[in-house]
Amino acid sequence: MKMGKNLYIKTFGCQMNERDSEIIEQLLAQQGYIPTDSPEDADLVLVNTCSIRDKPEQKVYSLLGHLREAKARNPSLRIGVTGCVAQQEGVRIMERMPHVDLVVGTQQIYLLPMMLGRLEHGTGSGREIATNLDAGFVIPAFQKLLRNSPPSPASPDFKRFVTIMQGCDNYCSYCVVPATRGREISRPMVDIIEEVEILVDQGVREITLLGQNVNSYGRNSLGDGDGTTFTDLLRRVAGVRGVQRLRFTTSHPRDLSEDLMRCFAEIDILCPHFHLPVQSGSNAVLQRMNRKYTVESYLRKVDTLRTFCPDIALATDVIVGFPGETEADFQATLDLLARVRFHGSFSFKYSDRPHTRSAAFVDKISEEVKSQRLARFQHLQDEVSLERNKEYIGKKMEVMVEECSTGGCKGRTPTNHVVHFAEPHHPALVPGVLVSVCINHAGKHSLRGEYCQ
Repeated sequence: MKMGKNLYIKTFGCQMNERDSEIIEQLLAQQGYIPTDSPEDADLVLVNTCSIRDKPEQKVYSLLGHLREAKARNPSLRIGVTGCVAQQEGVRIMERMPHVDLVVGTQQIYLLPMMLGRLEHGTGSGREIATNLDAGFVIPAFQKLLRNSPPSPASPDFKRFVTIMQGCDNYCSYCVVPATRGREISRPMVDIIEEVEILVDQGVREITLLGQNVNSYGRNSLGDGDGTTFTDLLRRVAGVRGVQRLRFTTSHPRDLSEDLMRCFAEIDILCPHFHLPVQSGSNAVLQRMNRKYTVESYLRKVDTLRTFCPDIALATDVIVGFPGETEADFQATLDLLARVRFHGSFSFKYSDRPHTRSAAFVDKISEEVKSQRLARFQHLQDEVSLERNKEYIGKKMEVMVEECSTGGCKGRTPTNHVVHFAEPHHPALVPGVLVSVCINHAGKHSLRGEYCQ
C-alpha cells in the first residue's frame, strides 16, 4: 500500500530557485509528499523555472513538452510550473501547454498546499493559477513555515542557503527580476537569526546568506526599521555558536561599502570569496545597462577590497553582445578580466527578455558575433583561472568535505574552490568535516591534493 505521494521537482536557474525548491519540498512534506529522483515515479511534477535568460526558459518549455506524454500515460499525474517563468507568463503557459494543472508565481509558492487540495478534491476550476506579487504576504508566510515544519532534506545537511531578502529595486535595463520577483523587501534580522539557530541545531555548519542584492539589505525591511545593515546582519550571524563558515551572494558593485569590505578582515568565519558582477568592461555599455557605476569605480573597490583581504577569490558575471556593444567595448571587457584576474566568472550571450527596456533597443548584435565574443572571453577566463589556481599548488588549505567514495573525497576551500583528494579510509571523513589538504595539482575548474592533517 502506498503511504505517501511522490514529488519530483526540476529546478532551473540560480541559487534563489534552489532555495525556493527546498521551501516547496518543506511545504509539501506536510501534505505527505515524498521527494523522488524520477519524474516517472511522481504523482506531482513541479518545474521551478528561471527566465533571466532565454535558454533556460526554452528548456522549461521543452521539458513541459516531454511531460505531455507522461500525462497521457498517467492522467492522474499533476504538473505544475513555479518560479520566474510562471510569474512572467502566467495563464499563457496553460494556453500553450494545456496539460499543465497549476502555475504558481515566485511569491505565491506558500499557497501550493491549498491549490493542490482544490485540485484533488475538485473544489476549484480544475486548473490553478496564482501570480500576484505580494511581499507583505511572503515573509510572514515563510516564518510561519519555518516554525512549524523542519527544513527540507533537499540540500546537504551540513550547508544551507538562508534567504535574507527578495526582489530587486535596481532595474538594470536587461534584467527581468523586478518583474518576476517584485520590489526589494528584507526579512527582519531576528527571524533570520532564528532560522540560522534552528539550522545549526540540526547540524548545519556552513550558511550562505542569499538575496538579489544583499548589500542593500535592510533598506525596505518589514522589521522594526531600526537601521540594521547587511554588515550588522553578517556580524550577528557570525556570532551564532556552531556556524563554521559564512558566505553570501549576490552583491551589486554600486552598493559595496568599505564597511562590508572590512568584514573580510574582521570576521574569521567569513569565507574569502566574493561574487561581484561587473557585466561589462565598457562604461558606455554599463550606462546602457543602467548599472549605476563606472569601470573606474569598480576597479577602485576591487583594489580596496584586496587591501582588507589580499587572498580573496573574486568571481563575476559578464554579458557579451549587449545591444550597441562595439568591438572596442568588448575589448575593454577583456582588458578588465586581464586587469582584475577573476578566479572565475559566469559569462553569457545577451538575450532579449520580456518587460525589459533593452528588449526595445534597436542596435542588436548578431548571434554569430555574440558567439565569437563569448568564446574569446571564456578562453581568456580559462587561462586566467588556471593561472590563479596554480597559485595554490604547495599550499595547505582547509577543505570542508562534501562527499567521499571509493575513488576519493571532494570538498570546498573557503575560497570556494572544489578540491579532490585521496580517501585515507578515515572514518571521520564525513560531509561537513573540516580537513587539511595539501594542494599538488591545479586545473581550470578544480584543485587536487593529498589529505595532510
